[in-house]
Formats: sequence, structure tokens, C-alpha cells
Amino acid sequence: MASYENHYYPVPYCYLLVLCVLTAPVVSVYNLTDEGGLGMTFDGIGGLSGGGATSRLLVSYPEPQRAQILDYLFKPNFGAALQILKVEIGGDAQSTDGSEPSHMHTKDDQNYTRGYEWWLMREAKKRNPDIKLYALPWAFPGWVGGGQPYPKPDLTAGYVVNWILGAKTFHNLTIDYVGIWNEKEYDVTYIKTLRKTLDDNGLGHVMIVAADGGWLRISEDIMADPELAKVVDIIGAHYPGTQSIPVAKATGKTLWASEDYSTFNNPKGASCWARILNQNYVNGHMTSTISWNLIASYYDNLPYPRDGLMTANQPWSGHYEVSDPIWVTAHTTHFTSPGWKYLKGVGHLDGGGSYVALTDSKGGLTIVIEAMTHQYSQCVRPLLPPYSVKAAQTATFQLGGAFAKISSLHVWYSKLIGSQTVHFQSKDPVQVKGGKFSIEVNENCLYTLTTVKEAQPTLYPKPPASAPFPLPFKAKFDGPQDSSEAPYFADQTGVFELFVNESSSKFQHTLRQNVTERPIVWCNDAESAISVIGDYNWANVSVKCDVLVEEAGGAFVAVRVDRGGCGVHQAKGVFFWLLEDDKNNWIASTDIERNSILGQGKVNATIAGQWHSLFLYSKGDTTAGT
Repeated sequence: MASYENHYYPVPYCYLLVLCVLTAPVVSVYNLTDEGGLGMTFDGIGGLSGGGATSRLLVSYPEPQRAQILDYLFKPNFGAALQILKVEIGGDAQSTDGSEPSHMHTKDDQNYTRGYEWWLMREAKKRNPDIKLYALPWAFPGWVGGGQPYPKPDLTAGYVVNWILGAKTFHNLTIDYVGIWNEKEYDVTYIKTLRKTLDDNGLGHVMIVAADGGWLRISEDIMADPELAKVVDIIGAHYPGTQSIPVAKATGKTLWASEDYSTFNNPKGASCWARILNQNYVNGHMTSTISWNLIASYYDNLPYPRDGLMTANQPWSGHYEVSDPIWVTAHTTHFTSPGWKYLKGVGHLDGGGSYVALTDSKGGLTIVIEAMTHQYSQCVRPLLPPYSVKAAQTATFQLGGAFAKISSLHVWYSKLIGSQTVHFQSKDPVQVKGGKFSIEVNENCLYTLTTVKEAQPTLYPKPPASAPFPLPFKAKFDGPQDSSEAPYFADQTGVFELFVNESSSKFQHTLRQNVTERPIVWCNDAESAISVIGDYNWANVSVKCDVLVEEAGGAFVAVRVDRGGCGVHQAKGVFFWLLEDDKNNWIASTDIERNSILGQGKVNATIAGQWHSLFLYSKGDTTAGT
């Protein structure tokens, strides 16, 4: 027994010593240096107006609220301070939350004042002359091609290039990037033709982004076709989930998340935005991320309500909301500019979360750290795989190269969780000793550490209180406009534009539907043109409208319309129709496709070429129309 004890006693003693060594905490040090070169060029953070009609109500806001909203979006060092504005090239068709007008309804028609995107781009440039402009079609007028935009690539390229030329000629706007066809199949011949047409018109500076969809096919085509590789400047993918693919990286092209986010703009949505802004580069080498959408300035009952960086959908009251994603964006845009370089030392924190570092190549440094949990940072798409983030962790950084002599860094902080939310607050600088510093990183928090000094932004006073749409309401269709469309009306199929009718003194200021040929659509719009206004919750309401059917066809008024967007062709409500029809020239239906008829008949009247007053009343189960 004694021999047994003497022989084995040291073994457990040694075992315990080894166990202590194995469980001692290891603190990672994250190295940030420009020695050995830098990473990729940062192209900026952007917002998307369009896809479609997502900024529709903004242009109708009164001053000073309209200017304040624009400042929160575009003014440098104030709110989001966006660096890229992407807009829809209107195509006369539904493209998510409405239809936007084309600059060429027909091949012989050119008008560069339609819609509100021109106005929005001018306002963005007024606040930030360095902001980049990016244009992309969702739909095309029907004359461009027989259901597809590619049968005559010269025609389609000319149509798009006309828009770019019109931006410069009529608005002094320089377009920097142009895309192909949003989330639809592209055509290689068309892309090459577009490049040639741009060059032939003195637009060699305009870079082509392809193809605003997925990674795989466009990357494979670029690898297989040297001519295509020569004309495509940027590969843009939508909702990439912070990941690109090897073949996309192998092309050597700049990679963008050319549409991302698309999530409700509360603290959870802001956490989604914070996570992807960092990890799109860390995981996928994407140098720009663009939010769909720029601003939720459309009625709440249209698809994807409040999926913008902020919300402004009550021009009648002047109320708007500076939503959480605005301040997430500021964490990067206030302390960087397009042209800065990412450091090679970017990555994930040991306790979860990520960090990126950027430099102006002059010794300036900005570090953005996010620690968004899985529970609070899920975007609408795609599915987010499980991961964990520690409640608190200490992150230690070692600065080298041009940054070795930095002695302190300014700190900005946000917390994104429910009632505990804190927006973009300046904190005491962190001291750097021997090139090293540490920072406590808490879950669902966002930090910026930077050499760039900035004062806390002074915000505008609280906007007016929210208020319901005012009733009674009478549209006059007159007065100075920054848009071709009438205030508060949101076109869902077709395009309704302000029109001075010189043939009638009584009905001089009018709203006219101008699309007479079915467009090349992006999604399923209705067979009948429709524009909506007001509150979807209205149940007891009456509407009167004076209408002129100029040629064969008809007109209708409706109440209780239950939907718009790409589902507008399935809209239900109460519809009262006046039709140029030999059998039944009035119909009452419960749907826009007239599949469910409440009543129909014929009145002794000439429909086309004369003005008629349509009146529809609905209260409870009672509906009447005259």
C-alpha cells in the first residue's frame, strides 16, 4: 500500500497543474496595421429610392419638415450622411409599392421632368456634392420590346442612355453607375451594347453594375467571356447574407451588396443593418451596401411597410420618424469617405460580432465594431444561421505601421435593444499606449473608434405629431410642383400625371393617366390603371370624381381597396365602373378584375369624349353609386 501511494501520489498533483494551464483564459489581440499593404477600396453606403415608388409621399411634405428629412438622409456629418443614392429609372409599371413614370412613354416622347427621382437626386447633390448616383430599371415601356427588353438591344440601350443624358442636360446630374434589369434575367449582348452606347455618347465614366440579382451566373459568364469581363465594372448581388462565392471573388471585380436590408426599421432592423454593414466586407469582400429602401415614404398598408432607413409617410401632418438605422449608418459614414481603404486586419471577435477598420491612407483610422446577437439582428432575408455573442467581452487591439503613434481615439456608441436603445452618443476617448488599447464590447451594441474628430450633431426639433389623413379632402391638381404627380396619390398600375386641359375651363386642372401600351412589367400589376390615396382602414366613406374617358375604355372610383403593390391585380373593395361598352356601361364589383359583380346595367349616355361625375358611397353593408 505504501509503495502504491508513493508511486501514484504525484500523478494527480501534476494533472491538476496541467488542467490549470489549459483553462487559463486566452485574450486575443487584433492587429491593425498598414504594413504589408491595405485591403479593398471602400465605395460607400447607400440608399435606394424606387423599386418602386418608395419615396412617393416625401415630395409632398411641407417645409421645413421636407428639408429636415432630406438633411437626415444626405447632409454630411448630420444623420445617415449617405454616400450613394440609387434610384429607379421609371418604367410605367408596378415595381413593389407603386409605379414610377418613364421619361419616354412612347418612342417619340421624351420628358425629363416626370416623377420625383430627379428632384430627389438634385436635393441629395445639393447637400453632398460628392454623393454617387446609381440608376437601375425595374420595368420598361412596352415599345422598347415585345414583352422583353432585349430583342433590340440598341433600342433598349438608347432608352437607358437617354435617361442618363437627360439627367445631365436638364438637371446637371452626373450618373456614376447604371444597372441592367432589377432581379431579372440579363442578356450578355445587351450589356456589351449598353457599354458601347454609353461610350459613343461621351459617358465613358459611367460604370456598369451587373446584374442586380445573384452571384453565380454573372460571375461564370464574366470568367468565360473576356469581352464581357471588360465591360462589367462591378458585380452587384441582392440580399447576399454577408456571403459572396469563390467564383465571384475569382473574377477580380469589385463586389457590392447592391440591394440589402429590407427590414422593419425598429431596433431589431437597425441591428440587422449594423451586422451586414460590417460583415458584408468581413465575410464577402463587398465594398458597398445599399439599403432597400432609402425612406419608407409610402402608405403603411402597401407591401413592406417601414422598411426604409427612416419613415416619412404623413405629408399632410408633417410627421416623420428618424428611425434607428439612420444612426447605425452614421457610425460608418461620418468617419469615412468613398476611396478610403479597408485594412487587411478585419474579422470576427472571439466572443461574437465583427470589426472592420478603414484608413484615408494619410494616417487616419476608423474602426467599427458590432456585437449584434442572432435573436436581435435577423433581417427579413435570407435565413440567418445560428451563432452566439457573449453578453460582454474585452477586445484588445494592437496598432502598427502608420497607426503606431496614435495616442487616443474618439469613441461613438449605440445600443440597439428595445426601450434600452441609445443612438450615436459620443463617449470619452480611449487612450492608446504603445499602440495598444482595449474596449469593453457589450451585446447588441455598436462602437466607432476613430481619429476623426466630430461634435455631437445638433438635431432638429421634434416634428409635428402624427395625424390621420384629413377628411374631407379635395384634390385641386394645381399649384407649383416638384413632381409630375398629384400630392398624396400613389399610382399602382399606370401613370397619372398632372395635366392642364385647355379644352375646358371647368375641368382645366386635371390628373391624366398616360400609359396606353402595356409595359414590360417587373411584377403582376392590374389590367386597369389605378392610383390610391388615403387610409386603407376607411370603411364608411364616400368619393366623388369627375372623369373624362378620352377614347375607348373606361374609368372607375373605388373605396375599401385592400391592397396595392405587386398584389394589386387581386385588390378587393367596392369598385364602381363607367365603361365604353354596348351591353353594360356601368358595373359595380368587389374586385379590380371584375370577377365578382354586385350589379351592372346600361345608362343612356355617351361615355367617351364627355365629362361624367362618378359618386360612390359606402357605409356598413350599404353601398350606392351614381
